[in-house]
Amino acid sequence: MFDSFIAYVKETRAELRHVSWPTKAQTINFTVAVIIISILTSFYLAFFDGVFISILQKVILI
Repeated sequence: MFDSFIAYVKETRAELRHVSWPTKAQTINFTVAVIIISILTSFYLAFFDGVFISILQKVILI
Protein backbone atom coordinates (compact mmCIF):
# COMPACT_ATOMS: atom_id res chain seq x y z
CA MET A 1 0.00 0.00 0.00
CA PHE A 2 2.83 2.40 0.81
CA ASP A 3 4.44 1.69 -2.58
CA SER A 4 1.25 2.57 -4.41
CA PHE A 5 1.05 5.86 -2.50
CA ILE A 6 4.63 6.73 -3.49
CA ALA A 7 3.85 5.87 -7.11
CA TYR A 8 0.75 8.08 -6.94
CA VAL A 9 2.79 11.02 -5.60
CA LYS A 10 5.44 10.58 -8.30
CA GLU A 11 2.82 10.43 -11.05
CA THR A 12 1.10 13.49 -9.65
CA ARG A 13 4.34 15.47 -9.59
CA ALA A 14 5.06 14.40 -13.17
CA GLU A 15 1.62 15.59 -14.29
CA LEU A 16 2.04 18.91 -12.47
CA ARG A 17 5.16 19.58 -14.53
CA HIS A 18 2.98 19.54 -17.66
CA VAL A 19 0.54 22.13 -16.30
CA SER A 20 0.62 25.54 -17.96
CA TRP A 21 0.56 27.84 -14.94
CA PRO A 22 -0.67 31.45 -15.35
CA THR A 23 1.78 34.31 -15.19
CA LYS A 24 1.81 36.75 -12.30
CA ALA A 25 0.10 39.38 -14.47
CA GLN A 26 -2.64 36.94 -15.49
CA THR A 27 -3.20 35.95 -11.87
CA ILE A 28 -3.52 39.59 -10.82
CA ASN A 29 -5.90 40.35 -13.71
CA PHE A 30 -8.10 37.36 -12.93
CA THR A 31 -8.14 38.24 -9.23
CA VAL A 32 -9.17 41.83 -9.97
CA ALA A 33 -11.88 40.57 -12.34
CA VAL A 34 -13.27 38.23 -9.67
CA ILE A 35 -13.29 41.03 -7.08
CA ILE A 36 -15.06 43.45 -9.45
CA ILE A 37 -17.64 40.84 -10.48
CA SER A 38 -18.24 39.98 -6.81
CA ILE A 39 -18.80 43.65 -5.93
CA LEU A 40 -21.15 44.18 -8.89
CA THR A 41 -23.08 41.04 -7.98
CA SER A 42 -23.46 42.22 -4.39
CA PHE A 43 -24.83 45.59 -5.60
CA TYR A 44 -27.22 43.79 -7.96
CA LEU A 45 -28.50 41.51 -5.20
CA ALA A 46 -28.76 44.38 -2.69
CA PHE A 47 -30.79 46.43 -5.18
CA PHE A 48 -33.30 43.67 -5.86
CA ASP A 49 -33.44 42.79 -2.18
CA GLY A 50 -34.45 46.39 -1.47
CA VAL A 51 -37.04 46.31 -4.26
CA PHE A 52 -38.58 43.08 -2.99
CA ILE A 53 -38.58 44.32 0.61
CA SER A 54 -40.38 47.52 -0.38
CA ILE A 55 -42.93 45.56 -2.44
CA LEU A 56 -43.57 43.16 0.43
CA GLN A 57 -43.92 46.01 2.92
CA LYS A 58 -46.50 47.71 0.67
CA VAL A 59 -48.40 44.45 0.22
CA ILE A 60 -48.41 43.72 3.95
CA LEU A 61 -49.50 47.28 4.87
CA ILE A 62 -52.46 47.22 2.47
